[in-house]
Amino acid sequence: MKKIEAIIRPEKFDEVKNALADAGFPGITTYEVKGRGRQKGITLSYRTSEYRVDMLSKVKVELTVRDEDVEKALETIIKVAKTGNIGDGKIFVLPVEEAIRVRTGERGDSAL
Repeated sequence: MKKIEAIIRPEKFDEVKNALADAGFPGITTYEVKGRGRQKGITLSYRTSEYRVDMLSKVKVELTVRDEDVEKALETIIKVAKTGNIGDGKIFVLPVEEAIRVRTGERGDSAL
């Protein structure tokens, strides 16, 4: 099993959520986060003055999938979240040693 952590633009969240559900991945966890990447923030202007925003709002989407489903989930997220502009986000894939469904005690892939 693998855990996928995707940090995406907030305006892309609903599209990503719906695309993942349509692709067979309805179970996700989300967080509203702030961060910055290589661009180190953006410069905005208000009236006549400019100011720098170095921590941008993002959404972190987490899901755990079977090893054989990793590429499908990644392709789904990338296809929908990509704008081609700086700040589209990042995706991390981590190994998961065990998953347990609390209600039933099921373990491994069947707990997903």
